[in-house]
Amino acid sequence: MILAKVLSKIYKKNGIILEDSTGQKYICGNPRKNNPITVKLLKENLKWKLILDPELEFPEAYMRNEILIQNGSLEEFLMSLVENLGREEITTASYLSKKIYEAVRYISNFNLPGKARKNVEHHYDIGGDKGEKLYDIFLDTKHRQYSCAYWKENTKTLEEAQQNKLDHIIKKLDLKNGMKVLDVGCGWGGLAFEIAKKTGCEVLGISLSRNQIKYATEKVRELNLDNQVKFKYLDYRDVTGKFDRVASVGALEHFGRKFYKTFFKKMNDIMREDGKFLLHTIGVVDKPSAPNKFINKYIFPGGICPSLSQIVKPIEKTGLIVADTETLIRHYDKTLLSWLNRFMAKKHLVKDMFDEKFVKMWSFYLASCAAAFRYRDLAVFQLQIVKNFNAARPTRDYIYS
Repeated sequence: MILAKVLSKIYKKNGIILEDSTGQKYICGNPRKNNPITVKLLKENLKWKLILDPELEFPEAYMRNEILIQNGSLEEFLMSLVENLGREEITTASYLSKKIYEAVRYISNFNLPGKARKNVEHHYDIGGDKGEKLYDIFLDTKHRQYSCAYWKENTKTLEEAQQNKLDHIIKKLDLKNGMKVLDVGCGWGGLAFEIAKKTGCEVLGISLSRNQIKYATEKVRELNLDNQVKFKYLDYRDVTGKFDRVASVGALEHFGRKFYKTFFKKMNDIMREDGKFLLHTIGVVDKPSAPNKFINKYIFPGGICPSLSQIVKPIEKTGLIVADTETLIRHYDKTLLSWLNRFMAKKHLVKDMFDEKFVKMWSFYLASCAAAFRYRDLAVFQLQIVKNFNAARPTRDYIYS
């Protein structure tokens, strides 16, 4: 079978047993002798579908129960596969398919305000009120952060790592009491609350998720921060006023490449002359590439992980200055695995809220992304952006003092 030959070339370390729909078994690589991971294909057509477009066909078949993984978890299989694959493509056909998809999607994808709202609702407001309960199941209990945590050497829990992330961002924002701060894509309000409590600043958080705005608005009253923190259901293009600081954590991935210049120009317009802007986003460490087909179709429609060059070029065109750049490597894989473990521990609750297909879809999303951050081409970029040299600090000492 051609698929078995392809997998045998990929597996240089460890391996699997591949079993086709007739029960024929193929040894790919060097699988362990006792209870080797076995991937069973229950449909005949998967032998060629997985060669032509594995990025979409594998997860879809897995969701339909047409692929079974035995003697190991989905996470274990994906981690081993992606470790061996590295930053290469599985087949030439897969590479060509992705290049065609990249071109078609770039032409057709316009994240205008109406489309942007629908894309956000698809993920963050999934299932209406059920969506809020879903995120409670696997996010950290303190801040409900749905972005990459910051794992220091002695960090042991997800809660500690997310607190580290918030502290790190607040340091980089270089805040002073009384400043006005804008949080673009505020999530459930965790960063806004921490800024208000620790620095005395006024914060406006904006999001296109009704669930997030509802939750954050209720939480701000519970925390007695009404006089400092406000939340609005608002597109970044409609923001008015001037701000001393701007933060955007995990939102740029949703804006679409065509609108990067629009976004950065808007940030330039609303920032004061001595303002600072902290941008935290997932990105690819390779040259620009197509979004993942499965993620784009089922998880984040309209989303894309930009390369650093795709971020910096529109920044330069708006007159803004990148004052500091940090790449967070080996942080998001740990975050995603923490989410996956919590998700799987309560998958029965998720199945009751949605169905088994949803459980498989989200477990594949979390596990495959963890593997991509650990072994493939994904990282997190944190950029500090200013309007002029006077707004930048001469050293990074203030971040770690």
